[in-house]
Amino acid sequence: MFKLRINKSIFTYVSIFTFFILLYSIVFQYLMYTYEDKDFTFVTSVYWVIVTMTTVGYGEIYFTTPIGQIFSALVALSGVMMIFALLFPLVVTPWLERRILKELPTRAPLDLKEHIIICGYNQLVETLISELDDEKIPFLIVDDDEKTLRKLKSRKILCVFGDATDKNTLLDSNIHSARMLIANKSDEMNAGIVLTAREISDIEIISIVENTAKSKYLRYAGSDRVISPKTLFGTYLGRKAIDPLTDHLAGATGIFEDISIVELPIYPRSVLIGKKLALANIRQKTGANIVGLWTGGTLSLNPHPSDSIKENSVLLAVGTENQLEALKELTRGVL
Repeated sequence: MFKLRINKSIFTYVSIFTFFILLYSIVFQYLMYTYEDKDFTFVTSVYWVIVTMTTVGYGEIYFTTPIGQIFSALVALSGVMMIFALLFPLVVTPWLERRILKELPTRAPLDLKEHIIICGYNQLVETLISELDDEKIPFLIVDDDEKTLRKLKSRKILCVFGDATDKNTLLDSNIHSARMLIANKSDEMNAGIVLTAREISDIEIISIVENTAKSKYLRYAGSDRVISPKTLFGTYLGRKAIDPLTDHLAGATGIFEDISIVELPIYPRSVLIGKKLALANIRQKTGANIVGLWTGGTLSLNPHPSDSIKENSVLLAVGTENQLEALKELTRGVL
C-alpha cells in the first residue's frame, strides 16, 4: 500500500515539475526575444528555468527589463514552493512513513492458529495478557497506535499494526484460524470491527462496551457476548467486606477464570497516598493492574498515569488473588 502510494506521489510530483519547466521555458524564450531582443535555444531555456527554480542562479543569463525580473522572481518562488509544498508532502513524507512503519509488524505469523485476536490495548488487556501467558493460550493484539505497537513489540508480544475495522487487517491477523476475537476499542469502532469480522468469519466475538445503551447494537452487529466494565464494577460498589477478594468474575467471559476484580479503599496510613499512578509502580510491585479509580464519587475507567491517589480514593484493581493480596497490603499501609 505504501509502495503504491509513494510511486504515485513521485509520478504526480515529476509530472507537475515537468509541466512548469516546459511552461516557464516557453515563457522565458518569448520574454527574452520580445523584451530583451535575445534568442536562446530551448535547451538553454530549460537550463535557465531549472537553475532559477532550484535557486542556484549562476547569473549567466538574466533579465534587465522589469517584466523579465518579475518573471524571474515568480519562477524562483514557485521553485521554492514546489520543494516545500509539494516535494515533502508528496514524496518525502510518504517515504519517511514507509521507513517508520516498515519496522512494525503488519501481519501475523502464517502458522499462528487457535489464537485470540485482541483489537485495542489498555490496562484491562494487560491483565488478560498475563493470564493468557500463564495458560499458554496464543494471542495477538491489533492496534493502530505506533507507540503502543513498539512497546508491545519490544516485549516480544505478537501484534499487528493496522485498523481493526479493515478486512485486510483482520485477514492478516489470521482470523480464519483464530478461536476468538475481542473488540476493545470505542463503542463506535467496536461496531465496525464486529461487522467486518462477522462478514468474513463465524469466529466467536466478545465486545467491550463503554455505554451499556449501545450493547444491543453490538449484538445486532454480530457480537456473541457484550461486556460492560462499568456494570461489572458497579456490582461491587458498596461492598465493604472484611476480605474483598471473595468477589470473583469467574465465568464472566470464559477467559477470566483466575482473574478477580475488587475495590480496594485507600486507608489513611497507605504508602500510596499522594502518589501519581505512574509513580506508584503498583503493577511492578504487585502484578495487579488498576483499571478504575474512584475519587470524590467520580469513577474514571482506565485512569491516566498522571491521576493522583488520594486518601478518599478507591482503586478498582484486576489481577490474580496473590497479586490483589499484595496490593491490599499497599492500600493498608504495609511496605
